[in-house]
Amino acid sequence: MIDDEEGGGVPRAGAGLPAWLPKVVLPLVLLVVLIGSWEAYVRLNAVPGYLLPSPITVYLATFRDIPSLLPALQTTLTITGVALLIAMVSGVALAIVVVQFRWLDYALAPYMVILQVTPIIAIAPILLIFFETTTTLYSCALLVTFFPILANTTQGLKSVDHNLLDLFKLYRASPGQTLWLLKLPSSLPYLLTGLRIAGGLALIASVVAEFAAGAAGAKGGLAFRILEAQYRMLVPRMFVALLLLALTGVAIYGLTSLITHLALRRWHESAIRRES
Repeated sequence: MIDDEEGGGVPRAGAGLPAWLPKVVLPLVLLVVLIGSWEAYVRLNAVPGYLLPSPITVYLATFRDIPSLLPALQTTLTITGVALLIAMVSGVALAIVVVQFRWLDYALAPYMVILQVTPIIAIAPILLIFFETTTTLYSCALLVTFFPILANTTQGLKSVDHNLLDLFKLYRASPGQTLWLLKLPSSLPYLLTGLRIAGGLALIASVVAEFAAGAAGAKGGLAFRILEAQYRMLVPRMFVALLLLALTGVAIYGLTSLITHLALRRWHESAIRRES
């Protein structure tokens, strides 16, 4: 087909469609194909429901099991939110201190790497020796969530334009003014990137910590409900719980992305729409 810009005068296929339309339609088409293939595979092969329930069975189980799963979702969300909030405050505070005192960065760096690369599922049993189950869940989620925020904020504080630092020094700005008016705004994109990463990790850590700590009972989270459904061979309920976790993860990512957009849209290059 002749391109419009090449002088043919023939409009390019799809040129009149909004740019966002393929981004919405194509994933939906793929979703319909996958669900249709799943339903066809279960029906054609007569797969028992306790091995692989069909999408229709999962759909019906969603309405039946949602009332019992919502309190568990609330527990998981509480652990995720509290861990993320504490990680945000403590990570930014420690990053500011570490940047001010380079020797502290050198002293803490090896231990931060050790804690970051050690699987949380191996740390949880040790924490259970010293703390009760609820404290262990929060601690595990915090350990995983803390380091992305600390590392990104520290990198942002170190990446401030040296010319602007010299300008602030020339005007005899105090350390507090330099931090508040220059370093923190300059490091904000890095901090928000860490927040987006930590948001997803906080949910994963909460679920893994529940599996490792064996949190159960009325205050158990979605991980406990998945284990309970597995023991009782309620496979459709496991799929519903998994679906809730996936939707929660998408919602957390969407929320942190929205916060990033609102915070950066007026001044940072990564969020400003370029004229074309």
